[in-house]
Amino acid sequence: MAVIQLKGARREQIGKGWARKARAAGQIPAVIYGHGEDPQPIAVDFREFELALRHHKGSNAIVNLNVGGGEVTALVRDVQYDPLSRAIIHLDFQHISLTEQIEVEVPVHFVGTPVGVKDSGGILEHLLRMLKVKCLPTAIPTGIDVDVTALNIGQNLHVSDLQPGTGYEIITDADVAVAAVVAPAAEEVVAAPVEGEAATAAEPEVVGAKGKKEGEEGAPAASAKEGGKDAKDAKEGGKDAKETKKEKK
Repeated sequence: MAVIQLKGARREQIGKGWARKARAAGQIPAVIYGHGEDPQPIAVDFREFELALRHHKGSNAIVNLNVGGGEVTALVRDVQYDPLSRAIIHLDFQHISLTEQIEVEVPVHFVGTPVGVKDSGGILEHLLRMLKVKCLPTAIPTGIDVDVTALNIGQNLHVSDLQPGTGYEIITDADVAVAAVVAPAAEEVVAAPVEGEAATAAEPEVVGAKGKKEGEEGAPAASAKEGGKDAKDAKEGGKDAKETKKEKK
């Protein structure tokens, strides 16, 4: 890993007010610490920092920081961004030695398509995004490739299954799961109604009107019909009686 040249300036002022003024002037507030030294507030030119790291690959940049006429080798340990503008608002530099091992986190890169995904429609779950490694600053990997092609549904890949590369040691707990292939979620199947059931369900049953015989409770239609017939017969009987009376006269 190449060491990036960068300039910085010591600063005596601290606080939010000074930090806002520094950013407005194109400076990034920063701090350098480590190697048994007291934390030192510094400032770095925004444009210079952006250009210096433009072609850097990975998340662990090493810089040769020139501050006040002296040079310090440091790791860019943390970069803070504004949540809205995404502009850099603060930097943390850790003073290191190129001959001493350090612990850093590197990203995991999944390689291949699991057999459980390709043949059985499973889903690959990324359970771990970063791995902690121990190595010399110049041997920090940009990422660790993890082959997941052999995973079937129900299988997991753990840190203990990984093969570390040359120059670094993986120190993340060996029992931690890195990836897994799970079965797809079952879809709920709604049964189609049997022919005729829909129509039956749509027509409400009239209580007391269905299946009743004449003369039983709940059969008013038949009684009304008979009553109408009796009234008609009585009317015809009265008409016959009137005609008979006329004939006698």
